[in-house]
Amino acid sequence: MKSFSFFTIVLLCITILAIDVLAFLGLQPMLTLINSPLIKTAIDISFWLFSLGLIISILILKIKMDSIHPGRKQLLISSLYGLTVSSFIPKLIFVVVIAILYFTNQLVPNSKWFIIVLALLSGFLPFFVIVYAIFKAAYRFKVYDVDVAFDYLPEDFIGFKIVQISDVHIGSFNYRYKILERAVELINECKPDLIFFTGDMVNNYAWELNGWSKIFEKLEAKQGKFAVLGNHDYGDYSQWKRPKDKKNNFESIKYFFKKIDFNLLLNNAVIIKRNSSEVAIVGVENWGYPPFKQYGNLDKALKGMESVPFKILLSHDPSHWPAEVIDKTNIALTLSGHTHGMQAGFNLKNKKWSPIQYKYKHWAGLYKQNNQYLYVNRGLGWLGFPGRIGMRPEITVLTLSRAPKKQG
Repeated sequence: MKSFSFFTIVLLCITILAIDVLAFLGLQPMLTLINSPLIKTAIDISFWLFSLGLIISILILKIKMDSIHPGRKQLLISSLYGLTVSSFIPKLIFVVVIAILYFTNQLVPNSKWFIIVLALLSGFLPFFVIVYAIFKAAYRFKVYDVDVAFDYLPEDFIGFKIVQISDVHIGSFNYRYKILERAVELINECKPDLIFFTGDMVNNYAWELNGWSKIFEKLEAKQGKFAVLGNHDYGDYSQWKRPKDKKNNFESIKYFFKKIDFNLLLNNAVIIKRNSSEVAIVGVENWGYPPFKQYGNLDKALKGMESVPFKILLSHDPSHWPAEVIDKTNIALTLSGHTHGMQAGFNLKNKKWSPIQYKYKHWAGLYKQNNQYLYVNRGLGWLGFPGRIGMRPEITVLTLSRAPKKQG
């Protein structure tokens, strides 16, 4: 909310108020079905108490933004975001539908009950979907099993199992440790050879990590755990009194990975061995198109890895893949996150859609160009809207295999 001007916030509140007025007017004909004046009055009062309370809360939060503790501010913003979406979207749909239906009623007489039922459904169904998204779907972790076949995978790595997680945004969990304990149990049940984390552990602050080491240190992998940073891990989205404060925040975040036994790759690479075979794990710092900063240096990360034929890259932002990886390197597999699948969309078998695809060409799932692969994880946590609609939090299990030889 801090990034929006006060004028923008006022415009938002005016828009909310305008939709509420229209929704209230659309609701009145339906209240005539209620015989009790007391109940009708109670509904009217409740409607406006909630509406005006939400608008006043948004304005107060904006005015007092600088004086509120970052932790409480983060929680308040998320709560107001959820309330705004769960209120505004259903009312907007209700207003549009009831306007269409009342116009249609002029053409189709005696359809009052049809209008009332459909209009109410148009408002209540989105409300319940959003409430479910916030209180249930946001924490229904889904394991995606993905087989990735390569022509030149070293024989000793056939069947090698990698678990990828991304975009935890730990501050959004508000220290509800048991929720992520379920995700840790699911990951350990997969018995991975490697665990990769592809950025955005926090929303912005190192203090968000307090107490979480006892959860993350339970993650188990046979041959190691590796991580890279995302755009939110640098503290770039806050005002710092001194440069030293930002630096200390960043160093604390980096130390957390060491504490939970993750090898944090900062534009460098390591070699994983299995018998006589080798695979290079390459990790870059965040790389993205503006307004995202480009801390990543792929050339530096690849230095000394020329002799390793099979390479896996961890890079938070999937736009890095077409920009610097495809046809410019021999990296076999790139793992990214960042998009969250916009926390809204649908996944039906091989079909998927989300509004985020109009910004990111590669936004969720597996992509291939020539002999190079990219996998984009949908994220384990959430940011902004405190829920997920049709885009469940993801644990990815990638199993490496050898592509069958072509005949002839």
